[in-house]
Amino acid sequence: MINTKIKKAAALIAVAAMTASTFGNALAATNVGTGSVTGSAALDQPIVWDDTFGTPGNATASVTGIKVTATVAPTLNVSFSTDEIALGLLTPGVASTGTMNIEVGTNAADGVLITMLSANGGLKHTSNGELINNTLADGELYSFASTAVDDSVAVAGITKVGLTEIQSNAANQTTEHEIYKTLKAEMTEGTDDSVLTVSATAIATTSAGDYDDDLTFTVSGNF
Repeated sequence: MINTKIKKAAALIAVAAMTASTFGNALAATNVGTGSVTGSAALDQPIVWDDTFGTPGNATASVTGIKVTATVAPTLNVSFSTDEIALGLLTPGVASTGTMNIEVGTNAADGVLITMLSANGGLKHTSNGELINNTLADGELYSFASTAVDDSVAVAGITKVGLTEIQSNAANQTTEHEIYKTLKAEMTEGTDDSVLTVSATAIATTSAGDYDDDLTFTVSGNF
């Protein structure tokens, strides 16, 4: 009788153990869900349960690779101080000069470049087409130069480059000359960044009359 009772008790214990084990296994699914990212399935991660109820039982997942993005719109502004560089009355053998100021503002990371092109390669007589330039070694001259000006607000690492004086002639009529160049962004702050100087010299036999030249400036931002 005693042996029979012991066997029954052992059987009940075995059944209880199996039931507990089966119940526990049913609840102990390692992956209980998914941390998903819409449109980016490659970032999805399983949510893993630590198989424990109560404290400190928890289920966790780490989803990485979700980016924060933004855009800054490019800006580039250039201002020329005048629409005419007046050299006035040319006296033979005496250089006459005029200037124009240029102000630049841009957020171009690699700075800005301004080039200048002379349409005539000299000052051109409005009636007979005669040119004042240095094509002939007769004393007539027409030249350009630019000077880079330091801003009142310094920008660390900024370098401004101007144009060393060049003599204009028919040969460089199609040449775009660099008159201003930087390698960093700079503010528009009302302080001129470059001063362009134009100079002309006539001689005693230079034809009387009006002369002009058209200048084209091209500004390029390196974003």
